[in-house]
Amino acid sequence: MQVLGILQDLDLGNSVAEFDTALEKYFVETHIFRQLIRDEADIVAGDKGTGKTALFRILNDRYTAINELSDIEVVPAFNPTGNPVFQRLAEGNPLQEGQYTNVWKAYVLALVGNWVLEFTGEEQTELRRQLHNMLHRLDLQSDDDSPATIFSRVVNLFRRLLNPKSIEAAVTIAPHGMPILVPKIEFGEPDESGPPQTVPFEEAFTLLDRVLSELGIGIWLVFDRLDEAFQGFPAAEIPALRALFRTYLDLIPYDRIRLKLFVRKDLFRRIIGTSFVNLTHVNARKVEITWEEDDLWDLLRRRLAESPQLLSRLAIANSEDASSIWEALVPDQVDPGSRKPKTWTWIMRRIRDGNDVRPPRNLIDLLKKAQAVHIRKEEREHNEYPPGPLLTSDSLKRGLSMLSDERVQDTLIAEAGDEVARYIEQFKGGKAEHNLSTLSQVLGLEGDDLARAIQALADLGFIEKLGMSYTVPALYRDGLNITQGKAFATGDAASEDEEDN
Repeated sequence: MQVLGILQDLDLGNSVAEFDTALEKYFVETHIFRQLIRDEADIVAGDKGTGKTALFRILNDRYTAINELSDIEVVPAFNPTGNPVFQRLAEGNPLQEGQYTNVWKAYVLALVGNWVLEFTGEEQTELRRQLHNMLHRLDLQSDDDSPATIFSRVVNLFRRLLNPKSIEAAVTIAPHGMPILVPKIEFGEPDESGPPQTVPFEEAFTLLDRVLSELGIGIWLVFDRLDEAFQGFPAAEIPALRALFRTYLDLIPYDRIRLKLFVRKDLFRRIIGTSFVNLTHVNARKVEITWEEDDLWDLLRRRLAESPQLLSRLAIANSEDASSIWEALVPDQVDPGSRKPKTWTWIMRRIRDGNDVRPPRNLIDLLKKAQAVHIRKEEREHNEYPPGPLLTSDSLKRGLSMLSDERVQDTLIAEAGDEVARYIEQFKGGKAEHNLSTLSQVLGLEGDDLARAIQALADLGFIEKLGMSYTVPALYRDGLNITQGKAFATGDAASEDEEDN
């Protein structure tokens, strides 16, 4: 039996939830998922690759079959693939936070309102006729209730108000509100003998809430991909997303309308900053995704069990016997020696960042890359199984190097911002362990500037403090050609990192 055929039967799925067609089979209904469906949480925070989008996908696919959500409709407020719909908001000159709030409120009103009109069709009541008239008067009614269409309609409306065709028609948007929409929006037929009849946003959402109550349903409007929404537009990102969280708070009183926000943890910290009013209300409804080693082992077990042909070839009758599958898949140790860790520990130490975050995406990607490396080797050599594990130490090491290259680019540099990215570039080709003196030399900074740079790198997970020194985690070393060891001369004994790596 050839190793090549066995490896080709190993299917670990896709590490990116958007492209994983087998996600339904792998997904575990975690405590966070149960909190979400019990409506105990509105904000799901997690590091990149920890499963935020997977949670959304399962919620969106399963909610009609979940008893707790029998009267809830889950409506995506974003486009799951392609360019993020919200990027249009960043075009042109940045707005003030209050103006962004107006846009978000108009978007929620238009998206939910048009969804309701599409849902009810020609079946009309007095309340629904009022909703129809309101959206029509605001030029927010649309036959297409997709997020992209509705958001474009809202943005276009605001652009017309910000860019009048004549001085006589000049309209500006004040930081605290917007003519017509905020603090007041047109409602009903205008009185030709005087100014238009108006109603505050609060009354518009009250009407929408009453319509949903009449239908006996609630709407969960889900926002994901917020970390991608304003990439390349740093001036707009934080005020726009702070405004979204303000909108979330303002809509809490409306029982039938609930915003569910999926956001990266580091982005959430930047959004709230140091002066976010009513932060306690936000935190009270926030949960954070974390992955312990046991969680990762269970996830891997489930994925391995979904390769029945692999289990058959390995003569493993019990798909729950993850230990036997693992022993057949990898060597006992990557590096031999009494002080060297077992392979699972070796992997756990290399998929983590400096904040001890171990995304399942890193685990799956490392094994898939090692699998691809070894398949190419077996296509040349055609080895038989057994003896030996399916993946070799060399395959795992090369897989780690490939993973490191990717994570440096798609996670580290992509999320760092220009200034911090320049700091990271300075570490290329150097050593993994530094003290304050060598960090000062590498970064060309001193005093408070150095302290701020170190904090920014630590927050990003690029370095971590171990005792009196700072270390770049193994995850990022190969991608930056960083080698193991100290950048400073010392007579100290070797660190734990040096002994077991």
